[in-house]
Amino acid sequence: MQQSLTIPKNGQCVGLLQKQRIYKFAIKMKYIGIIPARYSSSRFPGKPLAKLGGKIIIQRVYERASSVLDEVYVATDDSRIFDAVASFGGLAIMTSSNHRSGTDRICEAVNKISPTCDAVINIQGDEPFISAEQIKEVCDCFNDADTQIATLGKPFGNDIEAIKNPNSPKIVVDNKGFALYFSRSVIPFVRGTECSEWPTSFPFLKHIGLYGYRKCVLDEIARLPQSPLEIAESLEQLRWLQNGYKIKVGHTDIETIGIDTPNDLARAEAFLAEHGE
Repeated sequence: MQQSLTIPKNGQCVGLLQKQRIYKFAIKMKYIGIIPARYSSSRFPGKPLAKLGGKIIIQRVYERASSVLDEVYVATDDSRIFDAVASFGGLAIMTSSNHRSGTDRICEAVNKISPTCDAVINIQGDEPFISAEQIKEVCDCFNDADTQIATLGKPFGNDIEAIKNPNSPKIVVDNKGFALYFSRSVIPFVRGTECSEWPTSFPFLKHIGLYGYRKCVLDEIARLPQSPLEIAESLEQLRWLQNGYKIKVGHTDIETIGIDTPNDLARAEAFLAEHGE
């Protein structure tokens, strides 16, 4: 049975969440998967329709998400992507071309598709190797009724250069697995230790850009203005933290290959040839 939710002024969803604390496994949540996809890209125009191992990238992402979630849609502002998704039997929905972020696009899409769903899973359209286990891990974060937003972290291992890479955001979490901060800088700073020894001194955590949102929280964060921390680091999730939202961080040991450039596509082709589907 679907329970109603109310949203008080402090942004906390109650109603269903309070019941879940008591009847944790009694209520099955309804999840909707949304894959935001734009045709325009300064580094790789038409990326969602690029071929990877005989299939377009967006099809690979869609098929992986559909293996876990009952309902998955591609949210796009381009008819070419919409038509391509329809051609392989997927579901797509047209959205505005004026959105500032993928989160805004997802919010518009889900309010057209299923405004009463419990949670929304945001799958990046350029992650063709996203795994079913990773999507399920994000869903499982909502077993904790305090979770408002969920995402993933992956241990960096011992590669200090990867840890120092500003294109790989880092996460630090509290003792309950909720994010304290995300940064392009190396966090934390390991005092009194040589930089080369940092990876063996602290378990640095890499952010994997897969998100889940309680539906009522998604509606709220889509209305938030950019925050100073977000502007400084160019990380949208800092807007949510700065406004007091709780982000649960699930863990994964699976590496993903995001495709931002044609060179990334070549790496993905090599990975696919070596590891298969």
